[in-house]
Amino acid sequence: MQLYYVFGVHYQLAKYPIADLPATADEPISVIICARNEVENLSKYLPSIFNQNYGKFEVIVVNDRSWDGTADLLEGMERQYANLKVVHVPEGEKFIAGKKFAVTMGIKAASYDWLVFTDADCEPASENWLKGMQQPQANDVQIVLGYSPYVKKVSLLNVLIRFETFFTAVNYLSFALKGMPYMGVGRNLAYRKQLFFKTKGFAAHMHVPSGDDDLFVNANATANNTIIQIHPDTQVWSEPKTTFLSYLRQKKRHVGAGKLYKARHKFILSAQIIFQFLFYVLAIALVCFPQTHIIAVAIFLFSLLLRCFVYPKLLHRLNYKELRWWFPILDILLMVFLVFNAIASVFVKKVQWK
Repeated sequence: MQLYYVFGVHYQLAKYPIADLPATADEPISVIICARNEVENLSKYLPSIFNQNYGKFEVIVVNDRSWDGTADLLEGMERQYANLKVVHVPEGEKFIAGKKFAVTMGIKAASYDWLVFTDADCEPASENWLKGMQQPQANDVQIVLGYSPYVKKVSLLNVLIRFETFFTAVNYLSFALKGMPYMGVGRNLAYRKQLFFKTKGFAAHMHVPSGDDDLFVNANATANNTIIQIHPDTQVWSEPKTTFLSYLRQKKRHVGAGKLYKARHKFILSAQIIFQFLFYVLAIALVCFPQTHIIAVAIFLFSLLLRCFVYPKLLHRLNYKELRWWFPILDILLMVFLVFNAIASVFVKKVQWK
């Protein structure tokens, strides 16, 4: 089973040819950013959005009831940038359901059909980000799944966060290449405004705090209308969580959204984790018996050798090359964390967006 996921799925991304970015900027773009108490991040990262080497685009920032000075900052930036449009979500607004309400407000305010999404704490890797995330020439493409790595910090938590992000990205990008797109990340995602309203947006899962990105993609992405974009210039760097508790809360939101995935997606993703977990459990158990410890170690090392043929290359391709030397250890740590997170999710019920 592991061989299927390694070579049948993930190897597709390892050998995927990365095309050059388009030389022209053809269609206008609406960039949408939702912000709640993000005055520091907006002042630091928002200028990089306006510095994009792209012809016609607007930037819509949705101020979701911030009280930290975000409104004042955006008011000043509106005078500085003519293509900035600010949408304010007032306190006490009806039907507020976390970030999805803010995203919907931003989409309604968009002047153009092609929407590109990112977050307030994100910075494009280059000024050509929008060129890579623009609407493809193929008319049937309605969704582009981008990639967003986390910034490197000096801590064990940061290493775990980046490796978990890598594993998640490898999964959703690889399955998209196999014709089964099941999620995307709102830090770097694009789709048509027309598609959003045609499928009634977030109506089916507005009651769920998270899922403005992955649940929408899960419900609407198909093998024919979705492509991926992993060119180094189109990646979007993001600030990671700095405490284990805040990271755990973030993963809890993601787990909650995953429960609403399509049945076949839940089956394949659950099977992937279960088989990997059983592999480690059985390996440890069999090592304890004299009759089986040699074969158990041999099978484990053989499995590790095969995975080292694929994942270090992917770590390099997805801007985490310094982690490739620690891959065997991180693979085990990630499994321990996933099990812990699954157990913790049973007891932590309430989640919210900031």
